[in-house]
Amino acid sequence: MKVLGYAAQSAQVPLAPFEFMRRDPRPDDVVLEVMYCGVCHSDLHQARNDWGFSAYPLVPGHEVIGRVASVGSNVTKFKPGDYAGIGCMVDSCRVCHPCKEGLEQYCEEGNVQTYNGVDRHDHQPTYGGYSQAIVASEDFVLKMPDGLDLKGAAPLLCAGITTWSPLRHWKVGKGSKVAVIGLGGLGHMALKLANALGAEVTLFTRSASKEADARRLGAHNIVLSTDDAQMASVQNQFDLIIDTVPYVHDINPYMPTLTLDGTLVYVGLLGEIDPPASTLPMILGRRSVSGSAIGGIKETQEMLDFCAEHGIVSDIEMIDIKEINEAYERLLKSDVKYRFVIDMATLKA
Repeated sequence: MKVLGYAAQSAQVPLAPFEFMRRDPRPDDVVLEVMYCGVCHSDLHQARNDWGFSAYPLVPGHEVIGRVASVGSNVTKFKPGDYAGIGCMVDSCRVCHPCKEGLEQYCEEGNVQTYNGVDRHDHQPTYGGYSQAIVASEDFVLKMPDGLDLKGAAPLLCAGITTWSPLRHWKVGKGSKVAVIGLGGLGHMALKLANALGAEVTLFTRSASKEADARRLGAHNIVLSTDDAQMASVQNQFDLIIDTVPYVHDINPYMPTLTLDGTLVYVGLLGEIDPPASTLPMILGRRSVSGSAIGGIKETQEMLDFCAEHGIVSDIEMIDIKEINEAYERLLKSDVKYRFVIDMATLKA
């Protein structure tokens, strides 16, 4: 079917309207009429080829909320009219160990990204949610729980699950002490989710002006990472630190704040650790540095259901699709609290 979207034609030009063909639905497919699409920092990186593997034309968008327009003959989980979502991936090999464990994001053959990927069956490029409609296997489509605000739920499909997955993997709950580095799209969701899971939550920040917002979002404590005395006061405190910063930064000051067997987990940075991490606090406290990528479909559905139960959504700013290039420039300045969401009804021929 012919679909209108917004695409980057190269790394040097702004996103602009782009008409393209969606593949014919297969028997296990769900066709979504896109209603809302969150704007992730990854969209900006991919559109501008910051990671070096963008394929053009590129239609971004992997925080997709829509209404089911039609379903294939083998689909049992959805019916036309249902509200549903599609996150960062639309397929995987489904047979490797991670896939069988419900951790498709770690598929040994590589999961198929919602955009800038290649379909496993017809080998055509995948295009994302900055478009009127999107097609995916029902196994990679999420049910939107009743009562969950659809606009604010869009970023849960990336920012939400990216922070939920490590919280669950490291078994955060009542009595846990969790710290979050960075208060942005990922960081604000980490505060909300860790708090709702019952943890004592601390925000590391370079800006004292963020204290009021951090407390509103769920932080019990705020530590200025530029204040040596404050950093010293929280040594040996945290079971888990979620590092949401997407840029190169020094993690060495944070390592002594971990308790015995504590872990600092990267969810924001793709690339090398610079400056290098000292092994001294790791060895002296059996502390670890780890990484975590989005989440599997099962745990994403679990997260959506949890958010519905606890009234959790992202703090968003709605924009028209024609404002997307301005939004990208504002993202570079961290000028959003805390996630842009596109009203896709503004995309018209």
